[in-house]
Amino acid sequence: MTKPIVNLNEYNSEWENQFEYERKKIIKAIGDKIAGIEHIGSTSIKGLKAKPIIDIMVGVEDLSNTSTLVSPLSEIEFEYVPKPEITDRRFFRKGLWGRGTCHLHICEIHSTEWVEKLLFRNYLRNYPEVAEEYALLKDELATKYKYDRPTYTQQKEPFIIDVIEKAKGEF
Repeated sequence: MTKPIVNLNEYNSEWENQFEYERKKIIKAIGDKIAGIEHIGSTSIKGLKAKPIIDIMVGVEDLSNTSTLVSPLSEIEFEYVPKPEITDRRFFRKGLWGRGTCHLHICEIHSTEWVEKLLFRNYLRNYPEVAEEYALLKDELATKYKYDRPTYTQQKEPFIIDVIEKAKGEF
């Protein structure tokens, strides 16, 4: 198993096309169970450096029914990754371990998880100067924690929480 490293790429407009391609496949596989589907994460912010992994969030009415999605999603190459410590969403990945191409996050539509991911994305889209601050932080952390992706992710949390709080006050 390859250990995931932090490798940031310059923004690539092809990421939006990749999202659309995966979105269509997901809808074809489980469309009747989907209440919402969104492109999230850094690849969804024009101009922002990112790990070249497309993050997709699917909203469902009831998270307890996620087990029925595992088989149809596996048919389109999304592997379910159980994370018992995380109770507000389910995680699927696509691509080789440590070199995934797509992450799929399934949560309840309108849950805190759903709302906060969209608040963060939309705030960065609306405030390019904040997106630039985030880019600088990511660069710094990617250099410092290149071989420690969990710590890289953890160290971004205070910034993310701060942006979400600002977004709640505005939106």
